[in-house]
Amino acid sequence: MLIQVRLFAQMRIEAEAERLELPVPEGSTVADALSVLRERHPRLTRHLDSCMFAVGLDYVKADRVLRSGDEISLIPPVQGG
Repeated sequence: MLIQVRLFAQMRIEAEAERLELPVPEGSTVADALSVLRERHPRLTRHLDSCMFAVGLDYVKADRVLRSGDEISLIPPVQGG
């Protein structure tokens, strides 16, 4: 099945894309999708451990099962002062 991965901040710059289309097996979780993302886009790996995840408009944990067409947003930590 295909899912979309939406990127922000430095990940968007390094991937040179706002969204990536990612093929994952049926029944995959967010964690499974992140493993595929690490394989296909190793430059993003250093950012993934500090991200929060949302599917649609809801924050989710890595064990959330995905459906075809879902969009995972990888939300980096907020910084500033």
